[in-house]
Parts: sequence; structure tokens; C-alpha cells
Amino acid sequence: MCGIVGIVGHNAVAPLIVDALKRLEYRGYDSAGVATVEQGTLGRRRAEGKLVNLERLLGAEPLAGTIGIGHTRWATHGVPNETNAHPHFSNGVAVVHNGIVENFATLRDELIADGYVFTSQTDTEVVAHLVARELARGVAPVEAAHATLKRLEGAFALAIMFEGDENLIVGARSGPPLAVGHGEGEMFLGSDAIALAPFTNSITYLEDGDWAVIRRGGAEIFDLSGKRMERKRQTSLGTVFMVDKGNRRHFMEKEIHEQPEVISHTLAHYLDFTTDGLKPLDLPFDFKTLERLAISACGTAYLSGLVGKYWFERLARLPVDIDIASEFRYREMPISKNSAAFFISQSGETADTLASLHYCRSQGVPIGAIVNVRESTIARESDVVLPTLAGPEIGVASTKAFTCQLAVLASLAVRAGVARGTISREREKELVHQLSETPRFANQVLKLEGQIETLARDLSRYNHVLYLGRDTNFPLAMEGALKLKEISYIHAEGYAAGELKHGPIALIDENMPVIVIAPHDRIFEKTVSNMQEVAARGGKIILITDQKGASQVSLKTYETIVLPDVPEIITPMIYALPIQMLAYHTAVFMGTDVDQPRNLAKSVTVE
Repeated sequence: MCGIVGIVGHNAVAPLIVDALKRLEYRGYDSAGVATVEQGTLGRRRAEGKLVNLERLLGAEPLAGTIGIGHTRWATHGVPNETNAHPHFSNGVAVVHNGIVENFATLRDELIADGYVFTSQTDTEVVAHLVARELARGVAPVEAAHATLKRLEGAFALAIMFEGDENLIVGARSGPPLAVGHGEGEMFLGSDAIALAPFTNSITYLEDGDWAVIRRGGAEIFDLSGKRMERKRQTSLGTVFMVDKGNRRHFMEKEIHEQPEVISHTLAHYLDFTTDGLKPLDLPFDFKTLERLAISACGTAYLSGLVGKYWFERLARLPVDIDIASEFRYREMPISKNSAAFFISQSGETADTLASLHYCRSQGVPIGAIVNVRESTIARESDVVLPTLAGPEIGVASTKAFTCQLAVLASLAVRAGVARGTISREREKELVHQLSETPRFANQVLKLEGQIETLARDLSRYNHVLYLGRDTNFPLAMEGALKLKEISYIHAEGYAAGELKHGPIALIDENMPVIVIAPHDRIFEKTVSNMQEVAARGGKIILITDQKGASQVSLKTYETIVLPDVPEIITPMIYALPIQMLAYHTAVFMGTDVDQPRNLAKSVTVE
């Protein structure tokens, strides 16, 4: 995840910004930069690679100035190099940016037609030019930033600084987190409280859609319409903990809301959103010649692999063998010569998954590790590391790691289809573009939290819950049940909807909520027939669908959660969010220890 820091201070800020950026290194990055205003003039230093390179550059070419912004970048649009590193400039405007501007191509074409020249491959440069164009039209800096924000689509956090003004930074949040820090005659801006901990523990967290005008005397916060907003100022524990909950009650809640950001960074590691194509990836095998693919994992990671099986087989016509690692390691699965194996683990230390990897290694199979910790044992013992860029996940019940695993698997399935000739270039562009829209749709779904929280209060009164789904929604049904039982301790089961008549239907009565995950797809009518069987037996149906699905269901439901209409390939990532929020809020109402549920550990490192 990218990191943002801004300071309107008393002394030279460049060294302070670099120190703050170091506290964001846990997010991961591939370049860094700082910009300041000194005597009315913008100055900038940028470097590819680690912060030590930027420090070395600043040592040789110092930056003065008591106001500045800094950034650590994960490449999304454009390769990781100095040219694409932030901050980006345009005619007296400096911008740092976290996230993805989804309509950047349209805006870029508009700006080029207006005579603006682009020097980088990034979507961020669009923001700088848009603000600069407003200034050129005679609009004041704050109003220029506001006008620009209203043109942007996607998930992003921004810090904007202006030449000639040494007392103004504009910050904005649409998805990724951003916090304002309060000092004595100085103010701060950061991606989280940890970055600001050396300077202040007095923090105001911006809400989604907020933008802030930050000066030494304080901050004014507005919504997108320009209405002044009051946000709570609170004391941060960022100086105590390495990772802070921010303004959330639990790490799990925070991690659920980080998903638009981390999904975008994970997808951008594998996909080129500028060309709607695939980024180069050095694999120890050729998808074109593979006969089979083996996938193994535990718990939620196994369920992400099960979704991946549908994608690989449908998009690439590549047969997939998948098993829970604790079974895989002992059943001595025969593996053909032209096979490869993927092992999925958040921690990269899961004992059964590692043992399964060792078995495949003994069979001479090339191995890929889909992990969130690149320095982990599974990563070190694999032929290729396929990272999920979720950042630290503290809550025991996996949320953002799960959707980032799905992002990796979807990207790999598209790559496999291209290599095997089952996906044309035109279809590749279509799928990559659809995947790039995931963060925007995820942001929309998170706004349904109020409805889901109300439903969770009712759900917390039941002892048993059944989840149903077909196709990729079958693994999601199992994931929904797993989340609910992990943190609320309510007994829950996930089934393929077509299996309802083969046993689970015996459980249905008025005391059995049935959560049906059913976007309007090619098998929607089949799922509706299963819902009718539930309704006939008095079951309480909670339907998670889209607008078209909701309009075509004549059955009375206990509750219908209507999600955006989304492309099929991103459905699992989008539909994962409401089942996570439902489990979270149910557990909160139950009064359980959400982040550290009983009997569970984040990483299972023993058999």
C-alpha cells in the first residue's frame, strides 16, 4: 500500500517526512519522494527503491522548506522508477496519491487535447494537471482542488500542495485511509496514525468522501458537496502499537474497510491498467504446456483456492486439483510431469501447507507461493513468490488477505487463459478492465454497512445459520459460514445450493436463517428454485444479490441486500464484503472477542 505524509511545520520538514515514511514501510513500496515549498518555490526529490536511496539523495541535495508532502509508492499505473515516483508536479501544483483514479484515461485525453503534456505513466499526474488547469482559469487553490475532486472516480487518498503558499495542504479521502494530526502551531497529514506518532497523538480521521484544508492553525473538513463537516478528534495509540486500529473498534473492522485499497495494489502488481494487459511475470513453468494445476491451502486460503479452481478451469481450460493441506500432505496424490502447484497462505508459515509443499518438491513439481509475507518459509522454499499486497492483517479471521488472494488468482487465471489461447487479446483487455473496477465496487458495497449491521442484530439471536451458493458462490457460502462461526461462535454451514435436497433441507424451519448468495447470473434461476424450497418450509431467507436479481425474485425474503451489478470475474471479491461485515457485526452484538476469537491463532504453525 502507498503511504502519504504531509507537514505544515516550524522547521525544515523533509527529514521529518522521511522519518514518518519509514513508519509506513510495513505497507510495502517500490519508490519514494518528497516535495517542499521554500520561499514560494516547489522543490522535489524522488528515488526508486527503498527510502535509504531517498535519504542519500537528500543528503547530497537537501530540500529546505517548512511545508512538504511525501510518499512511498506501490506501482499501479506505470513501472516503478523515478519518473513515476511521487510527488507529481504541474505548473505550481504538487500531488501525492494513494489508490487508483479509474477514469484517468478519459481525463488524460481531455487534458492532452487542452495542451497538457504528460511526463509519467501514472494516473496521479492527471490530478496535478486538473488542479493546475483550474488555477490557470483563475480559480483559487482550495476551490481548484475541490473542483478536481469532483471529477475523479475510483478509490484514492490525496495530498495537494501549491507553489507560493507555505501554509496550505489539501487532503482528500475516497476509500483509502487518511488522518489529520494536530500540533501546536503545526499540522500533519498521514495514511495512518503510526506515521504521525513522532509528532502528535491528537488525530482526526477523515471519513470516506471527506476533504480537508490544512493550515498551521488547524484543519477544516468538508464533504464532496463543500459542506463543512465536524469530525471527532481523538487520542491515537500509534505510539504504542506498531499497527493502529485508527478510528475502528477492532482490527477486523479496519481490515474490512482497507480492502478497496489493498485489492487495487494487489491487482496492479499483476495487471497493467494503462494498457489493460498483463505485466511481465517470471514463472518457473509455462501455462501453455501445463496439463494440471494443484492448489493446496488451509481454512479461508483453501476457499480462495476453490474459487480459483473455477476461474482456471473456465477461463484457461486448465484442470485443477485442490485439497485442504492437512489432507493433501497425507494422501500421496499422484502428480503428472507437466504440472505445477500453488500454495496459498496469509502468513506463509502454515505447517500443513508447508508440508504439502515439501511433498510436491519431492515430486519435482514447480511451486508458486501465494503469500502475504514475502520473507516467510513458504515463500523462501518456493520457485516463485506471488505476493498478496494486503499489508499486516491483525484480526485472526482473514478478510483482506482473502480478497487479495482472490485478486492474485483471478489475475493468474487470465494470464493462463492468454497463454493457452483460450482468451483473445480483446477478451484480455475486457477482463483486465473489469478487474480494475473492483476497488470502486468494493467502496460502494462498504456503504451498505448500516443495513448489514441492523440485520446482524437479528442474526445474533439465532443458534444456527445455513449459507447457500452455486458456482463461485459455493466457496463464498462456505467462507461466510466459516467467518460467522469463527468470531460469533454461532453454528453455521455452507453448502452448494444444489445439495439442499440431499440432506441440509432437513434442518430448515422457522428458526433457521438461510443466507443465499445469488447474483443474477446464468444459474440464477436454479438458485431461486432452492430458495422456494426453503420458503416452503418456513426458513428465513436472507438474499444477497444485485438489482436485477432482487427485481426477479417474487419470494418474500427476511432481508435482501442489493449489491451493485458487477462483472462475473469480480463477483467473488465483491460478494465477500457483505458476508464479512455480517459476521463482524453479529459477533460485536454477541460480545465476543472479535480480533482474537477463542481457541484460534492467526498462523497455525504446528500440525
